[in-house]
Amino acid sequence: MKEIIKIINKFCAVNVLLLLCVNDVWAADKIGVYDLRYTLRSDLNTKKGVDMAWDDVHTVSTLQGVVNRDAPRLYVYFVIEGKNDIDDYWWSKYNQQGKWLYGRDTQQYRTMEELFTAYASYIAGVVVYDGNVPSTSNVASSVAGIEDLVAIRYDNTPGSLYSRLVLNGPKLPVKRWLLNPDGTSMFTGKKGTKIPETERWSTGSLKNDPYVWFIEKYMKTGKCNTEFAAYYIDQYWKQKPFASVRNHHTLSNHDFFVSKKAFFFDLSPWGDEPATDDPTQPVGTDLNTLKEMLLLAYQQNKNEKMCYIGGFPSWAYKYTMHASGIHDDVPTEWEFSRVISAYNAFKDADAIGYGALANASFWQHFPTKKKYVQNWVSHKELQQRGLLTADGKVNVDGRNFIIFYVGDYDASAWISQRTPSIWDDPSRGKLPLMWCISPVLEERVPHIMHNFRTTATDNDYFAAADNGAGYIMPGMLQEPREISGLPSGLEVWGKHCKKYYDKWGLSITGFVIDGHAPGLNKEGLNCYASFSPNGIVPQKTVTALLHDNMPVIRADWDINDNDPKVAAGRIVERVRERSVIPFHWFRNILKKPTWYCDVMNEVRLQDENIVLLDAPAFFELLRIYLKESDSVIK
Repeated sequence: MKEIIKIINKFCAVNVLLLLCVNDVWAADKIGVYDLRYTLRSDLNTKKGVDMAWDDVHTVSTLQGVVNRDAPRLYVYFVIEGKNDIDDYWWSKYNQQGKWLYGRDTQQYRTMEELFTAYASYIAGVVVYDGNVPSTSNVASSVAGIEDLVAIRYDNTPGSLYSRLVLNGPKLPVKRWLLNPDGTSMFTGKKGTKIPETERWSTGSLKNDPYVWFIEKYMKTGKCNTEFAAYYIDQYWKQKPFASVRNHHTLSNHDFFVSKKAFFFDLSPWGDEPATDDPTQPVGTDLNTLKEMLLLAYQQNKNEKMCYIGGFPSWAYKYTMHASGIHDDVPTEWEFSRVISAYNAFKDADAIGYGALANASFWQHFPTKKKYVQNWVSHKELQQRGLLTADGKVNVDGRNFIIFYVGDYDASAWISQRTPSIWDDPSRGKLPLMWCISPVLEERVPHIMHNFRTTATDNDYFAAADNGAGYIMPGMLQEPREISGLPSGLEVWGKHCKKYYDKWGLSITGFVIDGHAPGLNKEGLNCYASFSPNGIVPQKTVTALLHDNMPVIRADWDINDNDPKVAAGRIVERVRERSVIPFHWFRNILKKPTWYCDVMNEVRLQDENIVLLDAPAFFELLRIYLKESDSVIK
């Protein structure tokens, strides 16, 4: 018996020693830190300043994607929003005692040469792209992820990044050229010529030929991870660096998608005009290339997985009336969504204004809980609150019930940038608010999703943003599927959403953007009922209906007036004119809790019978009301 005890003690001691060793390795494994904020101070009126702003962020972001793929090794400081240093904010939050990064040592790198020398062993070399062919920058990011390379623009002038890292300094080896080694363009875009290294004929577009090259070399050969894609502006940004906030080259967003070995693109969704950044192309060339990429992704995903696309149409730069196109901004957003939805793809919408996100490849390793629970309201509680009568009927009593869609949080970049100014607002918790956040954002910003849940008050309730676990137009999943002609995608969408809804305790989809797509039919409603049983808010439906016990209410007005008195007046006006039902939904974009408090104070002064409800009470009362009203209100 004593011998057995000795063996057990020895076994335990060995395991404790191993555990201590693992912890020592973790503590000794320093996180590299590089400050890219200097690129935000470069002079964008000069070629040198534009080159620095572009080249340094692009190359570091591709490095991050490779080195952070399986562990959080490299962190950067880059994104500034107003007075808030976003990357410092999130690092500081999780570097506190008891938090994820507490006790981790860091290593500061002061120059690009230092940084790339330190991480040279993690990368296989460089993919060099062509500064004269804008689309090669996106192809370079795709290749970088697949082949463990960093992307560097060709420029052999002294002082250029190429000169500092390839010709000198760490002398990183070039493994893939997207132009000829002598600096001449590899792609010509000339009709009647072959695209280099392929059997495909030129599209007649210098912009599109590099994407076709990538399709042949990487997508068709199965080297690319078609579960992820990235829709970010290419080097055309350098021609219009002042079209939006200066960090909206969105190069800092590349790291996560490089880590996933995703495919990158920047293509127009319109088939009735040439892309505005390539006006001599045959009409519809961009759309044809986009559809080819999406179809290949669909085929490789076998209608079993969705394709997660990060990004948004760069409407201030391309494809809209802002850039001499024939289409407006929102229709361009909707058309892109309509096209990708036809191929089982959705977007994490890093839209202009707050589109820059850094360090997602780092934060993807943040440990979240297995489940985040939210409780639903009981009928007994509703009765105690005077909202239900003793016999279980909705106690309207001359009142109108309203709810706010607190958005727009369908983008990892937006919630990352606006948490300090909106979520941290001191008035949060004073009113019941339905925070509508896409649960799929946990892929890139799990630390933020976790922060919301662990700091929420009793008045903060969470629903999904448009249109579930990702921004998609669900009508394009229904057969017959215009554009793609593919079989129904509802089943894969339902399974995809249910996984995220179950983890994050969601049962309401706060908004369904139908746009120019068909509205939800019976099969579409069945799909949503399978994962969002407590309510949805589509654009294309009757005023309200009950579908298999799922309450459905039509989306109504956006209320975004900065003046609370004006906003309150519009709410009161709409409630009074829409008297067919005592339930009202209003959408708001990036408003602070203080604004909601001020608005509701004004609403009460104008009409004391308008009552703001929490989400469970609103949708449960709506369900009961619809049962009383034979399920449909037109």
